[in-house]
This record gives sequence, C-alpha cells and structure tokens, in this order.
Amino acid sequence: MKMTSLVKHQSINRLLWTYGVFAVAMAYLEATVVVYLRLLYYPEGFYFPMKIIPLKVAAIELGREAATLVMLWYVARMAGKSFREKFSLFAFTFGVWDIFYYVWLKALVNWPVSWTDWDILFLIPSPWIAPWLAPVLVSLALIAGAVIVLKNPDRFGDKILAPKEWTGLLIGAALILASFFTETGRVLRQGIPEHYHWWLFGLGYAAGWLVFLRKWRKIKNRKRQI
Repeated sequence: MKMTSLVKHQSINRLLWTYGVFAVAMAYLEATVVVYLRLLYYPEGFYFPMKIIPLKVAAIELGREAATLVMLWYVARMAGKSFREKFSLFAFTFGVWDIFYYVWLKALVNWPVSWTDWDILFLIPSPWIAPWLAPVLVSLALIAGAVIVLKNPDRFGDKILAPKEWTGLLIGAALILASFFTETGRVLRQGIPEHYHWWLFGLGYAAGWLVFLRKWRKIKNRKRQI
C-alpha cells in the first residue's frame, strides 16, 4: 500500500501550532545560551568591536550552531514525507525560532534596543554581521512561504519549484548572504560595523518573493484554464 503523507491526515493549523510551540521553546534555549555568553564576555552589554573568544569556545559555538540546523531539519522530517513538506516545515520552524530568539533576548536582557542594532547572526563559515531586523524579515518570508505551500499542497509539485525557479531563489538568497558579509572583514579586524547595504538585501529579498509570486500566479492561471 502506498504510504501517504502524515500532513494530509492532520489539521495543518494544528501541525503548525505544534511546530510553532517547539520553535518558541527552542528559541528560548538558544537565547539563554547567548545570555550566558554575553554575561561572560560582554558584562556591560553587547557591543562592537567583537570580543575575541578562546579557540575552544569558538569551536563549541560552531558545533552548537550546526547542531541547531540539524535539529530543525530532523524535526521537520518527523511529520513531512515529501521534500515539499519537509522543506516547508523546516522553513516554518526556522522562521519562528529565529524571530522568537530576538523576542526572548528582549524579554531577558532588554536587547535589541533599536531597530538598527547590529548583531552577529551566525558564525559558519565566518561571522555574519547585520542589523537584527534583516534576519527577522527573512524569517517572516520563510514563515509566509511555508504556510502557503503547506496549505495548498495541490498547487505545488513535490519539489515546490522548477529548477530554473530554484536558481532564481538561490540567487536572491546569495544576495542576502552577501549583504551579511560586507562588514565581516571590518569586524574581524576589531572594527565597528558602519554601513549595512540594505539595497543589496532588498534586491535579494525582492528576487525571492518575485520567484515565489510568479510561481503562484502561474499555478492560478493554469487552474483557470483547466
């Protein structure tokens, strides 16, 4: 008998609530680790220039970040059977986790203070530097896209996008990532980040949404023709 998807036999809303609660709890765990690190290395509050931490601690941090991604992916695999479901659940959980990471930091240590506060977003393979608002905007897009795909499984193929569409999406992601690395060199030289290239981020963000919305429009037009 052909194995059917777990997602098709559950309420999508209930599934999203379940994964959302997991992501919020995981975000709290992540935020508390960062609070401890900041108390240790930034007792007067987080600021640039970035403190140089011991190599052993840096290696542990790299491992923790990699483990976080592995955990999010394997949790998504638990309910998703097809690539479409797994990837969508991963994107949704990642987005909620990332947003509530900042919510918890605000609740625990009253940071960030302003919309433009700079943060160290990630360390693999090198520090990602940007205002915290940038990754939150990406996470909002991930959540929205994931919900649309999960709630409209008949409108998206198993791979969600065609190869050319994935290429366009990856180009958009590459532009966003490039914006995260423009100040990395300065920060590694013990400098203070000065200017975030919002225009570069905006190009990548718009490119991603353009690919997704064109796909959605193409699907709607195909349905009308049928």
